[in-house]
Amino acid sequence: MENNNVPKHLYFYSVGLSYKKADAEVRGKFSLDAIAKTRLLEQAKEEGIESLIVTSTCNRTEIYGFAEHPFQLIKLICDNSNGSVDAFQKVGFVYKNQEAISHMFRVGTGLDSQILGDFEIISQIKTSFAHSKSLGLANAFLERLVNAVIQASKKIKNETEISSGATSVSFASVQYILKNVEDIGNKNILLFGTGKIGRNTCENLVKHTKNEHITLINRTKDKAEKLAGKLNLIVKDYSELHLELQKADVVVVATGAQNPTVDKAILNLKKPLLILDLSIPKNVNENVEELEGVTLIHMDYLSQLTDETLENRKLHIPAAEAIIEEVKEEFVTWTKGRKFAPTINALKEKLNAIKVSELDFQSRKIADFNEAQAEIISNRIIQKITTHFANHLKDDDTMVDESIEWIEKVFKIKAS
Repeated sequence: MENNNVPKHLYFYSVGLSYKKADAEVRGKFSLDAIAKTRLLEQAKEEGIESLIVTSTCNRTEIYGFAEHPFQLIKLICDNSNGSVDAFQKVGFVYKNQEAISHMFRVGTGLDSQILGDFEIISQIKTSFAHSKSLGLANAFLERLVNAVIQASKKIKNETEISSGATSVSFASVQYILKNVEDIGNKNILLFGTGKIGRNTCENLVKHTKNEHITLINRTKDKAEKLAGKLNLIVKDYSELHLELQKADVVVVATGAQNPTVDKAILNLKKPLLILDLSIPKNVNENVEELEGVTLIHMDYLSQLTDETLENRKLHIPAAEAIIEEVKEEFVTWTKGRKFAPTINALKEKLNAIKVSELDFQSRKIADFNEAQAEIISNRIIQKITTHFANHLKDDDTMVDESIEWIEKVFKIKAS
């Protein structure tokens, strides 16, 4: 879709990869932390890309933006992650113009989430847009689109029950623990990492296990202490991780580290241990399964756990899709209007110039010429003419670019 702020040979793309075709290991290679995102945006600016946003979560890494060719955006992801172009071609996607717009709506409203109705991604999109805008990389089209997606997300959340019931990776992990660990209330639980997923998991653990033996460890201790203060839990230093792992019956790992922080070398176990790795990239080395008594569960498995809540949510997909179509139609109408508005304004100026010239001529030619009445009539005629042109350009069957070119040629005008 062309945009007035960018040359007509640029198109709007969505490129990236998600849980649908890329497993956790592959997603980990393409994941972008905060520093990598900033680096990517700065590179985009240097390479002349004028408007884009980038999101990277445990389930997806995506760019939405304008480019001559999608490879420009794919290259940005690969240059700033550990992913390769070859790997991207196997699992990645490219959507263009209307398909790209539709994709952003489905992602932002939770319909494309690994767990249906999970709205956490919309906050990521908001943050990503703010980041791009701060660097001068967000044009009016992208701003309007992001706002439309936010609007649709809020409406779906408020008017449907697609997010009803508690279900998320963090909740699924607690469900798994409850079903698979006997006497959980008296077991030692260690939570390593207190980011968003870690915090949510911790709150669910406290709520559903009634366990008073939950220990928190985070690289930045004050973050763990803040959470522990709210929930009355124990906090240990990061340097004590290997000791706490020995005491634990259940370990939940939810860190943002780019490489594994838990492996068999630091496990000196004397009892069975259940490890849940909720991190992307994976933060638990699979070699821990070589140890007797260790069970390792990754978030991809937890995300596949479907229950009655998810089945109920599926019933609300049609209502959510209807809201998306309504909001998307408003956005598409705006883009069309924004595209031809300069031409209609230029046409109106041209007709007004003709009017002024003609009124001046007639006022000198006719003795009792009523200029005020002529002004009113002329303005109404101009309004009707421009409305006819505008309605033609709004029509879904109209080839807008060709029509604009024809109008500008006939009236010898040039839209600014």
